[in-house]
Amino acid sequence: MPWYVVFTKVHKEFSVAEKLTKSGIEVFCPAVTQIKQWSDRKKKVTVPLIKRYVFVQLAENERNRVFGHEGVLNYLFWLGKPALVTEQEISLLQSAAAGKIDNHLFKNAQQGDVITLKDGAFANNEVVIDKVNKNHVIVMLKNSGIKLILKYDEML
Repeated sequence: MPWYVVFTKVHKEFSVAEKLTKSGIEVFCPAVTQIKQWSDRKKKVTVPLIKRYVFVQLAENERNRVFGHEGVLNYLFWLGKPALVTEQEISLLQSAAAGKIDNHLFKNAQQGDVITLKDGAFANNEVVIDKVNKNHVIVMLKNSGIKLILKYDEML
């Protein structure tokens, strides 16, 4: 079955994922732990890897099941069709959330370059470089158009 991308209301990724899971839908909501700084303290918080997106795996004829849940807005469309995410791209997202992306692949990358991941379970998975800065790179998954910000310090 294909993976689809559900677009959610702001800050509703985790609650939408929980509600969809309870209704029997296979859900993936990649998250990362970050240290947030307030004026009086620092705290580790879990935030979505991709804001406002939740991934669901269902048959095409069951896609409407997600719309009965609070926080769901629509599906993400790519080139006029619902964006499909491959198993390899889901694996790449899992890897990015776990901080297991090798940053040396992106050191000399430039905008528009297509990078093929070479090692591990993500071998032969391609991403397109959208933007490179000194501390992060923005990559786009080829099949769905989803953009990820990969920070070098999180990738070590």
